[in-house]
Amino acid sequence: MGIVAGLDSSPEFTRIVVCDADTGAVLKQGYAPHPVEGRPSDVDPQAWLLSLGEAAGGGLLEGVQAIGVSSQQNAVVPLDAQGNTVRPAMVGGDKRAQVAAADLVDALGGREAWAQAVGCVPQAAQPVTKLRWLNRTEPDAALRTAVLLQAHDWLVWQLLGRPVRRTTDRGGASGTGYWSAATGAYRSDLVELALGHQAMLPEVIGPADAAGTTPEGLLISAGTGETMAAAFGLGIGLGDAVVSLGASGSVMAVHHEALVDSTGMITSLADATGMHLPVVTTLNAVRTLRGAAEMLGLGDLESLSDLAMKSTPGAHGLVLLPYLEGERTPNLPHTAGTLSGLRRESMKPEHLARAAFEGMLCGLADALDVLRGRGVEVRRVFLLGAAAELSAVQAAAPALFGAQVVVPQPADYAAIGAARQAAWALGVSQGTLDPRTPPMWQGPAGQVLEPGEELAVGQAVRQQYVSVREQTYPGAFR
Repeated sequence: MGIVAGLDSSPEFTRIVVCDADTGAVLKQGYAPHPVEGRPSDVDPQAWLLSLGEAAGGGLLEGVQAIGVSSQQNAVVPLDAQGNTVRPAMVGGDKRAQVAAADLVDALGGREAWAQAVGCVPQAAQPVTKLRWLNRTEPDAALRTAVLLQAHDWLVWQLLGRPVRRTTDRGGASGTGYWSAATGAYRSDLVELALGHQAMLPEVIGPADAAGTTPEGLLISAGTGETMAAAFGLGIGLGDAVVSLGASGSVMAVHHEALVDSTGMITSLADATGMHLPVVTTLNAVRTLRGAAEMLGLGDLESLSDLAMKSTPGAHGLVLLPYLEGERTPNLPHTAGTLSGLRRESMKPEHLARAAFEGMLCGLADALDVLRGRGVEVRRVFLLGAAAELSAVQAAAPALFGAQVVVPQPADYAAIGAARQAAWALGVSQGTLDPRTPPMWQGPAGQVLEPGEELAVGQAVRQQYVSVREQTYPGAFR
């Protein structure tokens, strides 16, 4: 078929991969940081274009026939009627919008009303919440806002020369808080509830559709959010879940239908293939390990891992409920962490280190069980993040998750997913691929870890954790 490119515009940099359209083999790469210091809440989107141009320098895109765009989620670019930015793009976690999130929840009648409407409960980071904040804090800018785009929508629109038609995809739209993955439709009334008036929204096109073609004849695919692009780049399908280890943690899995969760623990997203991508988030993942390392006077997580490996499964009865920042799964926003099972024999550094790893992984296993409890099949877990390389994580995760664990080699899977989407759209346009079936690219290389004989031991450790959690917070998951 030829050569395609995937462009990932993350919060801090742009990475471009150029791939063989048939096999997915990465042929060359480009990288450039955004010309922005730190991770501010407001960013001029021109910064994304500048780093894109730098990343694509040196003839990187020569011979490329199609480009896919992945970009940071939750970034909102408000435009006026002429297509100019009303103010800088609102990006990132944006804690300043926490009050606006609570306002929106109340305005529609509670968490369950939101879950039924769009499959998620407003959080501070979401576009719908940022619109509420804009309406309350910068009413003049809100009033001038006529068009709403997300980061990947805006980049696709710019690459196409700012045409009249503006597009997005199901994946990106599902994270806005005003599009429902269950119905496949916008809720423009929620835009009005947040912004104070209606605004033009981009057309949601299919996973294999092209957003358009540049004047030079370069096909641009629909684009999508980073989460959906990474899932597509990993090649996950039914029976697969992805556990991402950042400061906080997330668990997502491919499912055949949208899940409505009145508790708000599940965010019902769409994926980049026409399927669904329910996501459950925990507030405490690697921050639990970093806290334990500091408490024990250790300089890095590798030292904590080495220490934990001197203990045994179950940490001599020591159990850490890792709710250091409160918790979303279960919904315990104002709680703190709990260390239980202190006995003279368990009061050793190696047991605390082991309890930190087991507590983090059991919290993520709780998130996996939220999905399993709704009929999501999990046979294989992809484990992402630098902490996935730690020996203590790899030793405990398969048995605690009760599934095969794959630790893929580090790569920009969002950029690879964007390239795979470009190959799909190119193949459909040429009549060589079915719009219902994406190109079959080789999956990522990585370590495969089986629960094996440790499964029973892992499940006993998990039960020890669940008993402490239920005793401390009875009915937390009801």
